Amino acid sequence: MRRAPAPGDRILRWHAPGDWNAFFGLALDNLTQLVILSSLLIGLFGFPPDLVLRVMVPGTAAGVLVGDLLYTWLAIRLKRAAGRADVTAMPFGIDTPSLFGIVFGVLGPVMMLTRDPLLAWKIGMGVTVAMGGLELVLAFAGDRARRVVPRAALLGSIAGVAVLLIAFLPALKVFADPLVGLVSLVIVLAALVGGLRMPWGLPGAFAAVLGGAAIFWGRALLAATWAAAPPAPMLALASPALALPWPTLAWVQVLDDMVPYLPVALPFALATVVGGIDNTESAIVAGDEYRTRDILLVEAVATMLAGTCGGVIQNTPYIGHPAYKAMGARAGYTLATGVVIGAGAAVGVVSLLVSLLPEAAVAPILIFIGLQITAQAFLASPARHASAVAISFIPAVAALVLIQANGLLAAAGKSAADLTGAGRETFQTLLVLGNGFILTALFWASALAWIIDRRLLQAGAVLGLAGLAALFGLIHSPLPSGAVFWPWAVQSGTSPSVAGAYGVAAALLLLLGARRAPGTASAG
Repeated sequence: MRRAPAPGDRILRWHAPGDWNAFFGLALDNLTQLVILSSLLIGLFGFPPDLVLRVMVPGTAAGVLVGDLLYTWLAIRLKRAAGRADVTAMPFGIDTPSLFGIVFGVLGPVMMLTRDPLLAWKIGMGVTVAMGGLELVLAFAGDRARRVVPRAALLGSIAGVAVLLIAFLPALKVFADPLVGLVSLVIVLAALVGGLRMPWGLPGAFAAVLGGAAIFWGRALLAATWAAAPPAPMLALASPALALPWPTLAWVQVLDDMVPYLPVALPFALATVVGGIDNTESAIVAGDEYRTRDILLVEAVATMLAGTCGGVIQNTPYIGHPAYKAMGARAGYTLATGVVIGAGAAVGVVSLLVSLLPEAAVAPILIFIGLQITAQAFLASPARHASAVAISFIPAVAALVLIQANGLLAAAGKSAADLTGAGRETFQTLLVLGNGFILTALFWASALAWIIDRRLLQAGAVLGLAGLAALFGLIHSPLPSGAVFWPWAVQSGTSPSVAGAYGVAAALLLLLGARRAPGTASAG
């Protein structure tokens, strides 16, 4: 029964003090993504700074603005419908995997091939619009998928991403500068996990960043005044400039040029749909009953809008709703994040802010989010499905090792093509296991959960679908880009071999399931 609103509810209850912690976490995450995008395009591929900072970044941030505003509205609507004060908005922002995928699989290659930054930008816009269009179509199947797929699979597939990418990679930033990073990490854990009150009532995330930044710049000041101190960091402040994101159809001019890059881009759109379904289930477990279709529709609309306004990276609902809820956040943090990122990118404040915040001070917030998501996957799934959650980490491990291996090879002036013998064979195996890792984790965890429940026919059907997905490169693609393909278009025996293996495994489970007595088909 819906409770009558108390006086002041309409004004106060959609935001809370916990929104400050959540705002710093979500806003800093998005700020970091925009800086990484700018650094890669300008520093690595030679894009003109004006095109990146005054067109691509504001356009991409426009999607964040619209998505966060819509998620704020969805949270307020749910609060009123449920008569509850503790509804937390879904976090939203720039999709990290597709940022790297589009930069290295679309924008960078076009730039290197043509040396035409405008052409690369137009193709990037078109690809982003196409990704949003695919998400729009798939959004209407989201609720049904959430009801059919076991919870251990939905939560486990994002838990692997959480602990191995969201938590581990920032941990490298922490130990790259341990004086700053470890102090900030301890503050985050003490305030947000231990529940300790910070001095003057400061939000834990803000206190962590403030403390880390104070150490960082205090050390720099010491270096400037004392010759024996470590060298001071270089400070390069950006000059703010107004750059409003205006809609454009310039991408329509390059539709033919865009087509070859769709197989690289569309799997990332599919991955965000799967992730959106997972994240919605995560929010529901935490107590906020969002409709999967609504969450995915916002993602699709925001991504298409970003593309038509000059953006080149898709947006997505973020992993981390339970973590933000644990901070005490409601809907204020998404509203503030959308406004700060959208307006900040339009006036050039984004680069200015990030130049002042050391990475080691920001990274602990991401570690906390990764820990919360991983813990939830085990706690919210049936205890008997713990192995199903755990198995979903394996493909993410392969993806993590690939990221680090490619970085190390590039730092040495080498690439995977330079590997020989056992090294090349191991790298190719990692590539096959890591490509499409989110979808692979979903298949594996679903199959194992149903095996545990003695629902062998369903488990066999899942492995059959996995084999079909492998045949087209949706999972286990042997291509370095991870692109999908027609089976007859790739000169590699890897995909048919993997698909055949899944087929044999599926047939075995179907045979075992068919032999079981009708009354023993499920363990409950």
